[in-house]
Amino acid sequence: MSLSNKSSVDKGRKWVSAWLLVGVVLVLGQIAIGGITRLTDSGLSITEWEPIRGTIPPLNQAEWEETFIKYKRIARQQYEIRNSDMTLSEFKYIYFWEWFHRLWARSMGIVFIIPFFIFLARGYFTRKVINRLGVVILLAACAAVMGWLMVASGLQEEGAVSEVMRTRVSAYSLIIHLVIATNLLGYLWWTYLLVKHPDSIEKDMPKIRRYAWIVTGVLIVQILLGGLMAGTKAGLVHPHFPFFVNGDLLYNQLFNSHQMSVDNFVDYEVSTLPQAWIQVFHRGFAYLLTIMILWLFFRLRKAGISRKLTTINYMLIIMLILQISLGVFTILNSVGKIPVTLGVLHQVVALLLFMNLLYVNYMLRKRKLLTPVEK
Repeated sequence: MSLSNKSSVDKGRKWVSAWLLVGVVLVLGQIAIGGITRLTDSGLSITEWEPIRGTIPPLNQAEWEETFIKYKRIARQQYEIRNSDMTLSEFKYIYFWEWFHRLWARSMGIVFIIPFFIFLARGYFTRKVINRLGVVILLAACAAVMGWLMVASGLQEEGAVSEVMRTRVSAYSLIIHLVIATNLLGYLWWTYLLVKHPDSIEKDMPKIRRYAWIVTGVLIVQILLGGLMAGTKAGLVHPHFPFFVNGDLLYNQLFNSHQMSVDNFVDYEVSTLPQAWIQVFHRGFAYLLTIMILWLFFRLRKAGISRKLTTINYMLIIMLILQISLGVFTILNSVGKIPVTLGVLHQVVALLLFMNLLYVNYMLRKRKLLTPVEK
């Protein structure tokens, strides 16, 4: 890197890091809005993918009635089975969340694209950062495409008969969408850390570093199980803690030979068996993750780490306690319906815990010598 380019990068680091942090907040916000959209069953309210025209919602009574008719026809299984008595004002509520979710995504594109070209023209990026931003754009595009495929999984063409009773978007499409969004959040967060704190690194602790990545992997699995909990409304099956109150009922749901079939897992709305298994796995991974994070915390405390990593380590415990508490309150209040506020907060704190763990991994990363091409 030439001296003039290095000077431009150093000068622009503050602006680029601030821009990346805004991007991280926007992605986190988008996932949270997606959680609200899911828990309010709003995902099927908009039946067309119109990237430009879709920015503007219906503006008069006639347009609202036409949009409502499309919903009744194209998302008819949800309407007929769950919302047959829905009024136009109630439809406007679910329409808002799906429209806001899409509008937020479009706004993210604008926030990313305009500063990107300004910073690029001013030479504020290293080649490594440009390459990483290319991956960010690819992940964002994949999330957008998967988002529409997810919505399409719950829509039916006029006259078509679906073999699967889908009154919501597919929970399996949802977790693919969620894993892409989670990877986007994590990759963008790591890019921000590279720009903001390029020299922050601890002494080499290979065993703890490997263990921290294992904990992060388990957390990602737990986040996906949480997506399945939301997607299948599995929290409604047993809203009790710390024990499943009716053990016989749970046993019959888990091991009922008449319900144990691939079809019931594909069409999970006709049987409680999938929801029961999902909740058992989600709770089991929560216990496992709690033990693993506590062990990581104590190992780091004894390792003679820096003041910065000590702070991050304590934040890990705070996030863990908050996440456990929200999970317990969410399940206890999942009687008849999932509590939207608690459910979304539970998801957001899980992502903050994920970012916290990534920060630990960032501090423990092994320093590599960069070639001139990577600089």
